[in-house]
Amino acid sequence: MQNAETVLGVLRERGGRGLPLEELYRQMFNPQLYLLAYGRIYANKGAMTPGATQETVDGMSMGKIGRVIDAMRHERYRFHPVRRVHIPKKNGKTRPLGMPTWSDKLVGEVVRLLLEAYYEPTFSDRSHGFRPGRGCHTALREVANTWTGTTWFIEGDIADCFGSLDHQVMLSTLAEKIHDNRFLRLVRNMLTAGYLEDWIWGATLSGVPQGGIASPVLSNIYLHKLDTFVEAVLIPEYTRGRLRARNPEYRAVEHAIARARRKGDHAEVRSLYRRLHSLPSQDPRDPDYRRLKYCRYADDTLLGFAGPKAEAEEIKRRLAAFLRDDLKLELSPDKTLITHARTQRARFLGYEIAVASSARRTRRPSGTDRRNRRSVNGTVVLHVPATVVKTKAALYLSRGKPACRNPMIKEADYNIVGRYGAEYRGIVQYYLLAGDVMRLHRLRWVMETSMLKTLGRKHRSSVSKMAAKFKAKISTPHGLRTCFEASVTREGKKPMVARFGGIPLKRQKTAVLTDRSNTGPIYPNKELIRRLHAGRCELCKRTDNIQVHHVRQLADLDRPGQPQPEWAQVMAKRRRKSLVVCGDCHDRIHAHPAAPLTQ
Repeated sequence: MQNAETVLGVLRERGGRGLPLEELYRQMFNPQLYLLAYGRIYANKGAMTPGATQETVDGMSMGKIGRVIDAMRHERYRFHPVRRVHIPKKNGKTRPLGMPTWSDKLVGEVVRLLLEAYYEPTFSDRSHGFRPGRGCHTALREVANTWTGTTWFIEGDIADCFGSLDHQVMLSTLAEKIHDNRFLRLVRNMLTAGYLEDWIWGATLSGVPQGGIASPVLSNIYLHKLDTFVEAVLIPEYTRGRLRARNPEYRAVEHAIARARRKGDHAEVRSLYRRLHSLPSQDPRDPDYRRLKYCRYADDTLLGFAGPKAEAEEIKRRLAAFLRDDLKLELSPDKTLITHARTQRARFLGYEIAVASSARRTRRPSGTDRRNRRSVNGTVVLHVPATVVKTKAALYLSRGKPACRNPMIKEADYNIVGRYGAEYRGIVQYYLLAGDVMRLHRLRWVMETSMLKTLGRKHRSSVSKMAAKFKAKISTPHGLRTCFEASVTREGKKPMVARFGGIPLKRQKTAVLTDRSNTGPIYPNKELIRRLHAGRCELCKRTDNIQVHHVRQLADLDRPGQPQPEWAQVMAKRRRKSLVVCGDCHDRIHAHPAAPLTQ
């Protein structure tokens, strides 16, 4: 069998050239792909969460891969229904989340690897969701850097997108390039496996499995048709003209300035220049100039249009008609808005987006009457929504004041500072592209005071004393910054340091925050895979029936009041949440009274 890198490289090459795939299902027999998939997803938190059965990543072995491949060869593999739970949304509603069994996760990751390798070279550059090296920041930077001069924002939000993807449209889209009915049947079985909610089976008549590993790439393949429609049909139709025509009112003022100069009326010249600077040099209503821009992140789309509102409404209608007729999807009427770029703000990926209301001043070297010209091309500006500061700060307030978090009082200083620091850092780093990121000063003060009150309650001390104890100076690219630090000393190693603050609240145009997904680089030499390939029990050195024991976290290895068994001591010493053992040792681990629960 070819190694995984070779297979995926061939698929990328064929996808880039637009060649069809004839025998893709045969790759489901390649154990190297399953090992690669295992190495990429075993560390996920959900790997130890059971689905419809009690199967988890614990007990993974080459024998399990062999059984899955054998079922694939005879087309006997069947996906289990996902166990469905509901998680809350910001608007008070809930979103269904599916939890597949471990074998289904493994097969789903192999399917995702194959599909992503083939389709990724064909995806649009305007698509940023669930793709390698892309994320919210790349989408927002594209809007901020290339949408200059936008007049209208068209916010598109597809109602229940991932739960409404039509299975027939999905399979027909895959069949355009994948000429392998066995692989298409496998995908169909994945889509129609159903779900268990309160142990009652329900059919999945549409949509991709929420929580399924292959769902993101399947949704991108589906919505690629939308990208193609906008780029191949709408953008050419609503883009014309190289430059806007000169504004006649602007030219009239220029001529008036020239006349006043000839007369020597300097007061009139100054007055006319003030008026000139309030006018755009180009005609914002030029009928021969149009521009349409497009950006998509998952099911959130944003279009920027330079032209009249009537045409913006027409674009919205055509977009809705294409989604309804070709993709069997509906735009959400409450979230699909047409926003004036200079007087209102559009919402996209948690930011507010607007265009600077004043025209831009440009200098021209020739001609005194053409200096300080004003251009109509407004700059796109990203803002931190006021609701974000209010909502995030409310988590640390009680009766309008920063409050102590009582559940954390018994934790170590390192954990308290680290927890607050991670929460603050995640919010700030996401909004570093905003021009008014300094709005987060209020949130920083609230979180900092809450953290110091928590430390003060723990040490029975005051906020000012805690601030003096944990305050530190650190060097950043912007100079020395004040932050709060807590450290844990380690013998023979550098101390572990938890930090809160120290991040300058200044806009960073090049800030990068890509999606944390299973779409990173390939790891052909993953340590766990090498240990499994070695085929030797790390406890008794036997070489038969080798399996991998997993625990959720290293803290599970140390149970208060109970002696730590040998296998737990080995894992703790290596600081590994996995241990390669033989079948007998694995049975003894689970039978030992001090063994941590893994289900």
